[in-house]
Amino acid sequence: MQILWQLKEAIVKEIIERMPEPKPAYNTVSTVVRVLEGKGFIDHKAYGNSHVYFPLISEALYKKFTFDKMMSNYFSNSYESLVSFIANEKKLDIQQLDELTKLIEDLKSKKK
Repeated sequence: MQILWQLKEAIVKEIIERMPEPKPAYNTVSTVVRVLEGKGFIDHKAYGNSHVYFPLISEALYKKFTFDKMMSNYFSNSYESLVSFIANEKKLDIQQLDELTKLIEDLKSKKK
């Protein structure tokens, strides 16, 4: 998706060219593109046998969709579970935890 947002439209070969090494197989990328199209995130224009793909959804909407899905599937929609996971998994130090606490306090004060 990120490559399509950058290029605005591309064929599978162009998507692969923009990917870091080791580059996946053409069929792998083609399959992912078709899955994204099936989910309504991208579409294509046909030019003979070639398909030029383009995004149908903005990066912001895609982030919201994937975040909501992650929250539901992995954290039972519990932000406490998410923050706990991040703090433990990334082994946040005291300064990072203080910054997180400050962010929470700032958000709380804006809600009042």
